[in-house]
Amino acid sequence: MRKPFVIGIAGGSASGKSTVVHEIVKALGDDDVLVLMHDSYYRDRSDVPLEVRRQANYDHPEALETSLMVAHLEQLLRCRSADLPVYDFATYTRRPEPLRVQPRQVIIVEGILVLADERLRSFMDIKVFVEADADVRFIRRLQRDVQQRGRSVDSVIEQYLRTVRPMHLEFVEPSKRYADIIIPVGGYNAVGVDMLVTKIKASLEERRREA
Repeated sequence: MRKPFVIGIAGGSASGKSTVVHEIVKALGDDDVLVLMHDSYYRDRSDVPLEVRRQANYDHPEALETSLMVAHLEQLLRCRSADLPVYDFATYTRRPEPLRVQPRQVIIVEGILVLADERLRSFMDIKVFVEADADVRFIRRLQRDVQQRGRSVDSVIEQYLRTVRPMHLEFVEPSKRYADIIIPVGGYNAVGVDMLVTKIKASLEERRREA
């Protein structure tokens, strides 16, 4: 197997990154794409009380064990399997059983901070930043965290004001300068997503011709 083609997809929380990832996977096929979510690498907080876990800053780079993600990417790029962590957002802990994955032709590295880390950027063949207005991102995050992650409305608002917005301005937004492609209006920009998919397919075809 040839060295996988790596795509980095960053952007603010609830900007539409998952929608862009879904469209890429749909265009290239499930069998050819592996998605690594930076969110899976949140540090395990089982050693502290639940109330302390709730108050932690999960939008700072130090909240994530990025060095482990780097190690897993290195394994996958050497065409070896990797045991990925599985994170439980309701309890802020990692589940005991990891998820074993195999390398595939395309690896997507997705998360709000993946372009902010130089080590992750060094693996990427294409770097993408998904952009959306702050109010739209907040509403989407509120709906997602309440419906999918068991959070209360008040806790989502408090977290957004205390950490999400400040960390976005400090770390996420500045990482946009590293992007090769910026997709405005989030994942609902059909033209932008189509252009990205076309670029990925062209890059993969060029690699095949050079093989």
